[in-house]
Amino acid sequence: MKPTVEFNGQSIDSEVFFQRYQHSASALRSLGVGSGDVVAVMMRNGPEALEVMLAIRWIGAQWCPINWHFKTEEVQYILGDSGAKVLIVDADLLATLPGLKLDALRAYASGVPADLASHLASDPSSHPSANALPSWTAFRDANLSPNTDAAAPRGAMFYTSGTTGKPKGIRRAPATPEQAAKGLQILRHCLGFELGMRALVNAPMYHSAPNSYAMGASQESGHLFIQTRFDAEETLAMIARHRITHAYLVPTMYVRMLRLPAEVRAKYDLSSMRFVSSTGSPCAPDVKRAMIEWWGPVIHEAYGASELGYMTRLDSHEALRKPGSAGLPLPGVTMEILDPQGEPVPQGQAGLIYVNQSAYADFTYIGNDAARQKMECRGLKTLGDIGYLDEDGFLFIVDRSADLVISGGVNIYPAEIEATLQMMPGVVDCAVFGIPDAEFGEALACAVQPVDGTVLSDADISEFLKARLAAFKVPKVFTFHTDMPREDTGKIFKRKLREPYWAGQARRV
Repeated sequence: MKPTVEFNGQSIDSEVFFQRYQHSASALRSLGVGSGDVVAVMMRNGPEALEVMLAIRWIGAQWCPINWHFKTEEVQYILGDSGAKVLIVDADLLATLPGLKLDALRAYASGVPADLASHLASDPSSHPSANALPSWTAFRDANLSPNTDAAAPRGAMFYTSGTTGKPKGIRRAPATPEQAAKGLQILRHCLGFELGMRALVNAPMYHSAPNSYAMGASQESGHLFIQTRFDAEETLAMIARHRITHAYLVPTMYVRMLRLPAEVRAKYDLSSMRFVSSTGSPCAPDVKRAMIEWWGPVIHEAYGASELGYMTRLDSHEALRKPGSAGLPLPGVTMEILDPQGEPVPQGQAGLIYVNQSAYADFTYIGNDAARQKMECRGLKTLGDIGYLDEDGFLFIVDRSADLVISGGVNIYPAEIEATLQMMPGVVDCAVFGIPDAEFGEALACAVQPVDGTVLSDADISEFLKARLAAFKVPKVFTFHTDMPREDTGKIFKRKLREPYWAGQARRV
């Protein structure tokens, strides 16, 4: 794995970058990090983040990416639950985590952004947290002997959430050589990977799909062009300027690029593009059709999950022929549609989607065996998605049995938000759910039942949640109810709250 990395106009030669992440591997070894251990990584997109994760993979440990929008309580929980031995965090992010306790692990700060470095030079006391931890770069450079003893890779430990509202860590067993080979073939099939690819990564690497995309492209010794964040016109300019051949983009990015004025879109030569990958959230058929008409038949979609890996693939020609489909099951994937009793349903009828993907090593949820066991039926596993297979074997996803909301490719779990909001004075009960959004696919709405006589406003609730949760978990739409619709058991009937927003929509997710 010797990728060339380009970031902010500077290129890092493949041999130099290879030596850098081997030095990082040696530094981690010196801290006692070994096979199966966990290193938490809270870093923005950049060469140092990729270097650290490749080093962790090299020694057979697991990297645990942490969303850098998270607040102190969210980060503290993941650090404790994952059992991380080391934390590497961007220095400026520490200021967003007041009260974070690091007593139980070794922590290091990664490079300070240039604008912050300039500010610190004039007034060091203005940002004390930037100097609160030892520098990872300095520690890495003190370990001058690269670690050339690679261990069996284990992959990342991503955190997902469930109906309890608490995030669940996914711990995967080491891949066998056969599984590793199959996994690489799947990346080549689903994401178009090839040796020497020129790949653009501008989605945040704390998410599983862009993370695996960057790591997989590194295995192909690709030329990676990393951006800190997505910008619609700059993405087009990057493709034209650097003759990019591959990219990972999500439907929200498609929408923003399509909204650019026609004269702006026409300025850029995109003919170098060979394969665009999209996963994480469904793409509206009209958006996909518009992208194919603009970029040509290079747009591909895959259906997958952190737990189960990639399961289907849909190319541009299939997308035009089967609008709204998630594609055909991948070679080697067993897929069945079952009813709640675990029995197969007739072709074309919706039911729970169950799969077996043998290319990926099995996994457990940290401390939650019950949730893991509940997924299984007939030797297959489900994440609660509901769909059907048509007469040609194409999968269509129509709804989710769980309350998961996917907004702009980001998984958001209402139970976590509801549990937080129920602690707000004046709130009797609440329900958070997804509603249609033209740009993000789904947005969050929240129905609130206040205490009798209490008046709450949208601003009151937003302020309460923003102090405790990442901003993307704060609903955009609020409604207030004196009496919530409830099932006979007393549980809030969310379907009745959701239905008015989804009336007339072709898709339910």
